[in-house]
Amino acid sequence: MKKILLFIAIPITIVIAAILALVIFVNPNQFKPLIVEQAKKQTGLDLVIDGDISWQFFPSIGFELGKTALRNPQGFSQENLFKVDSVGIDIAVSPLLDNQLEIGNVSLDGAEFFIETLSDGRKNIDALTQEAAPASKGESNTSTSSNGDLANTESSKKVSNAPVSDWTIHLAGVTVTNASVELQDKQTGTLTKLYDMSFNLSEFAFNQWTNAEFAVKGESNQQKFTATGQLDFKLDQGFKDYALRNIGVEASFNDATNQIESANIGLETFVFDQPNALTYAVTGAASGIDIDLKGAGSLNVDKAISQITLSNLTLDANFTGDTLPQSPMKVDMTSDVSFDLNKSHLNFVLEKLTANAIALDGKADVTLGDIPKVRFSLHSPSIDLDEFLGTSSDAVSQAATKSEQATSEQNQSSSPQASSKAEVEPDLSALKTLDVKGDILIDKFKVNNARMQDVNTKFTINRGMVDLNSFSANLYGGSVKATAQLDARKTPATYKVSKQIVGVKIQPLLVDVANNDKLEGTGNIDVNVTGKSLTPTGIKKNLAGTVVINFADGAVNGINIAQLIRENYAKFKGQKTQVADEVQKTDFSAMTATLTLNKGIVSTNNLHAQSPLLRIRGNGSANYLNETVDFTISTSIVGSLKGQGGKDIDELKDLTIPINVSGEWAKPKFKLVFDDVLKQKAQKELDRGLKKLDEKLGEKIKDEKTKEAINGLIKGLFN
Repeated sequence: MKKILLFIAIPITIVIAAILALVIFVNPNQFKPLIVEQAKKQTGLDLVIDGDISWQFFPSIGFELGKTALRNPQGFSQENLFKVDSVGIDIAVSPLLDNQLEIGNVSLDGAEFFIETLSDGRKNIDALTQEAAPASKGESNTSTSSNGDLANTESSKKVSNAPVSDWTIHLAGVTVTNASVELQDKQTGTLTKLYDMSFNLSEFAFNQWTNAEFAVKGESNQQKFTATGQLDFKLDQGFKDYALRNIGVEASFNDATNQIESANIGLETFVFDQPNALTYAVTGAASGIDIDLKGAGSLNVDKAISQITLSNLTLDANFTGDTLPQSPMKVDMTSDVSFDLNKSHLNFVLEKLTANAIALDGKADVTLGDIPKVRFSLHSPSIDLDEFLGTSSDAVSQAATKSEQATSEQNQSSSPQASSKAEVEPDLSALKTLDVKGDILIDKFKVNNARMQDVNTKFTINRGMVDLNSFSANLYGGSVKATAQLDARKTPATYKVSKQIVGVKIQPLLVDVANNDKLEGTGNIDVNVTGKSLTPTGIKKNLAGTVVINFADGAVNGINIAQLIRENYAKFKGQKTQVADEVQKTDFSAMTATLTLNKGIVSTNNLHAQSPLLRIRGNGSANYLNETVDFTISTSIVGSLKGQGGKDIDELKDLTIPINVSGEWAKPKFKLVFDDVLKQKAQKELDRGLKKLDEKLGEKIKDEKTKEAINGLIKGLFN
């Protein structure tokens, strides 16, 4: 028994003696000057070690370094580039002889990094990225001991000459606590701070799964964020291959307008050149919109990290907020995305995207650069833009009722001096940063309550110039084609529009768009206008151009010109008018006009309409700023007015009857000007009487003075 105890006691005594000798005869602080000198040599920066270097012996031999700082180069605002409160590391010595590096837990506490970029572009970390100066020819690559003997023993040769692949590494763990990073960029005027940083690495060995966790908080200007994450990784002996699994990152973000409570990304595994299951989720609020979304997909990255593919990427989202066209809004998406990092090219295939009742599919290509290049093609089976934007008749009616109530309440509570909000030109500066070309095909489309089919549009946006290269659609039995251009390179923006409408049924179009059935017929309309400003008032004030209309087989509802003539002529003659329940409608076989738009006024001097009963000419103008009209319609009766449902008045046949239309165009007033009618009628009767007199006398009156006297008499009766 004593022999056994003696056998155990001897090696323990030797180890204790060795440790005592190490502590007594080797002071680790004597290495401070060497460490400082090497730091200066490698980086050109001053290393300051305030604390002591102390030995630690459990569970293995190691050392602990106290407060240490790496000074910044001259010209930077912070004193230090890096400082740390304490660093601890321990290494098992004997395994080194067998190419085994066994490191205990490495701890780093209170580390602070200060990374700064000056206004001239210089960075304080440039010194760390510069290559070390080559050793001079006189320097030896072998180190010598203080007594001049070579320190490289046979064992050290074995250690130093062994290739990395022959080594086995075992790390008990890494712990980083209370770390912080400050990033200041004086070129951009930004300051970002990361704090409460921590990192934990579990026991590490080659070809074994190791767990890593991190946490960080940060702020930049008025933005604050947090992030935590974890993953498992496995590294092969030669550092060539690795695998990842159980990857998860959770973050939060908030600023003045956004409050992202949680943003999660998860990967079950990550292996190069293989599909890896991806999940993501976001909850919170952004710009007054509540967000709740989640999705999944398959991530594939090649080993060269040049091609990233997301297959079957899904999105299931719900958005809620008053600023949305519809709230709540349900969005579902399925797509495939691939990104070529070498070419900075993104390919996007949209299999399906639905936002409430709107559905889309298509594809897009994006090439990143100073100005991204975007090319796309989209298709939708049906889009009801009125419903989506809340501008349908029901929604507008409800909104108008609420608006009237709100206005009434506001008027009661506010002073009469309150002024309306000034109109502001929209900010189109983003269009200057775009290079977009695309086409959109919509099977059924509804906008402003107008219903179209087979809508096909192609347009480009190039550095502030927006070109509608083509627009075509079928609507109300006819078709429409259009081109347009918007110049957003200056403010206010300017634009021009050319549109051709062929064979469209006018009345159902007007009923749907303007709730107005005043006009019937099949219409052809050519529009060529230019304008400046995109505010509602600016559009009206600056719109200029022409609108040419050509209608066939129609009618003007709301006015029966024949009845109007009969009733007013009867009143003028002192006769009793017969009240008849006649249709308020004036038929025409053709109507043409050229409308000229200029600074809020639309005018024409060549309105023509004709029917078997009437010939109509018109001229005048309408002010679409205050929505008033002042128009004169000159009507000639060429047939029997019985065709318009009334008693014949052939005595007015072939006379031109002026009708004045004035007042608000929603409720216009009609007035016949009978002075001109009577003049015409008197002249007609005079001519008829002279003709009869000629026949009786057997000769014509050739005295022009006599005729002029008679005409002057007629004029005097009506002036």
